[in-house]
Amino acid sequence: MTGREPLYAIQRRERIMDELRARGAVSVSVLAGRLGVSELTVRRDVNALAQQGLLTRVHGGATLRSAVDAGRPGALVPLPAKYTLGMVVPSLDYYWPAIVHGARAQAAQRRASLLLRASTYDPRDNRRQVEALLAMPGLHGLIVAPETSGEVATATLRWLDSLPIPVVLAERRVRMAEAPHLDSVASDHAAGAALAVQHLHEVGHTRIGLFLESDSPTGRYVRLGWRAALGSLGLPTDVATLDGIRFDAPGRERAMDDAIDLIRSTGTTAVIVLPDPQAIALEQHAIDRGVRVPHDLAIVAYDDDVARFGDPPITAVRPPKEYVGREAVDLLIARLEGGPGRPAHRMKLSPELQIRASSLPASIAPLDPDADES
Repeated sequence: MTGREPLYAIQRRERIMDELRARGAVSVSVLAGRLGVSELTVRRDVNALAQQGLLTRVHGGATLRSAVDAGRPGALVPLPAKYTLGMVVPSLDYYWPAIVHGARAQAAQRRASLLLRASTYDPRDNRRQVEALLAMPGLHGLIVAPETSGEVATATLRWLDSLPIPVVLAERRVRMAEAPHLDSVASDHAAGAALAVQHLHEVGHTRIGLFLESDSPTGRYVRLGWRAALGSLGLPTDVATLDGIRFDAPGRERAMDDAIDLIRSTGTTAVIVLPDPQAIALEQHAIDRGVRVPHDLAIVAYDDDVARFGDPPITAVRPPKEYVGREAVDLLIARLEGGPGRPAHRMKLSPELQIRASSLPASIAPLDPDADES
């Protein structure tokens, strides 16, 4: 028993609308967790609100009602879109859906239509998808998330910077010399990593390691923030660190065994893991190897897409993904309305730390994973 009083349907639907007004978009799973009900119940509430014309259903969640979303019961009288914006993201499976939802919600509020194309992390494919959007008549501007390292990626950035329409980078940062005219909005991942280190230090850890899936744009900044935070706190750096972890690939058992052995041999008592699925895999394997979480090893994930599904639920740094999408739209429209004289804006948004059982101090964390966490 959680002790939570049940919410009536009208209360749940008011809460759903409050979440949408605050975030612009929200997933069914997040709503279910916050309301303490099943995902099926949330879907029914979302359907009812959509039928009333109060929100727009999307795959896996809902967004604020779009003024250009007609053709449903209770639809608003559509207003003509003032701008047509293109958006290219490298994935629609992980991390990026929340950014897309935020961009869609903000575009609707700003009377803009958003044309979305999914790419990959290949710079050549990035360019092909952008070129497909550029071929569409009436395009006013672009939001893109290209690769930023390597010769091909650098050439792509310079090409984007030379386009006759404005371009905003989402969750990407580049050196001014590479693309002096591009606006950008990104999560401050270095600050997010520092939040994780500070939290782990506050609950008693001094040997804090770092595991990264690959040398991604996010990983580079997480590493910088982790290293800087260790330095500012005077913490040791001879701890467990791994780059390019793949705990979900062939040979994963050996990779995870090696990771646990490294943790033990270095005396590491806490580790930050990017991204969530790798953190969950590590947690499960650690427990199978007799390493108790958090009593022997505290874990903090970076991304917070699925960290809550760990057992115990995993503490995670949550980048402000929905707001990255919203701010990208606002930056693009500001550029369109401000003209070429508007200086380039490079915006960083602060992540949040969601504290869960995987990093609680051993003195208060339940040994029984089925115990009441309150």
